[in-house]
Formats: sequence, C-alpha cells, structure tokens
Amino acid sequence: MNKVILMGRLTRDPEIRQSQNGDDSMKIARYTLAVDRRGSRNSGNGQQTADFIPCVAFGRGADFAEGYLHQGTKIVVTGRIQTGSYTNKDGVRVYTTDIIVDETEFAESKANSSAGDYTPSRPTPDAAGDGFMNIPDSVEDEGLPFN
Repeated sequence: MNKVILMGRLTRDPEIRQSQNGDDSMKIARYTLAVDRRGSRNSGNGQQTADFIPCVAFGRGADFAEGYLHQGTKIVVTGRIQTGSYTNKDGVRVYTTDIIVDETEFAESKANSSAGDYTPSRPTPDAAGDGFMNIPDSVEDEGLPFN
C-alpha cells in the first residue's frame, strides 16, 4: 500500500502550469510543504526541524491549489509517494521523490491563520468553545438527522 498523509505549511505560493498534451491538457500545481518532525521540536540548537516535501496536484486539485493555497497556508494532504529519475543537461542522473496529491484540506481556520484568504466550508462553533454549533430553537426536531 502506498498512502501518505502530511500536515504542514506551504513554503511559497503554488507553481501552476498547463500540461502540453494537445487537446487533453490539464493544470499541474507544484508546491512544497514544510512538515515538522515529530518529537524533535528543538534540535538542540533552539531551531525547529522540518522536512520540505515536494507535492504535485493535477486537474481539480491544481485548480484548488491555484485558487486557495498560498505561502504559509497550513494544509493536510493525502496522496501517494512517486519516485522517478531523469538525466539532466550535464548528463547526470537525478532521482526525484514527490507526493502525488489526491486530497487537500485546510488544517486551521482563517482566524487562526496568519495569512488566510479562504472561507471555511464548515460552520463555526459557538462562542462557548464546546465545539458544538448552536441550533436555533425555531428548528423542528423532525428536520434533524437524529432524535
């Protein structure tokens, strides 16, 4: 099984390109996630350690990245690892490892984000902070999916 789940922040705005497949072209988004290493918050020298993971999204995922993702956005991606290689212009073999993104979700609300430009898709919890949304008294019990 090849499945990856990562949470991190974009190191810069996604790079968006159009594939060159003639009539059947699609968008491709490339971005890098800075993912904190678990358990090594401080590496002894006072700096936080992170891995910088290259990610690639195609089609609708690339459209989403273009419209909603930017430097500093904290997201969760689900996808798979893909390795490859090519020969560069100097004749040297270069090996690559990318995450091919299947799903993307925001990992924090706009209010918690230092640089957010999106609208959350979920209702905001009430001010009491218990994590539940207030349901107005005018809503009848028959309309709710539970009793």
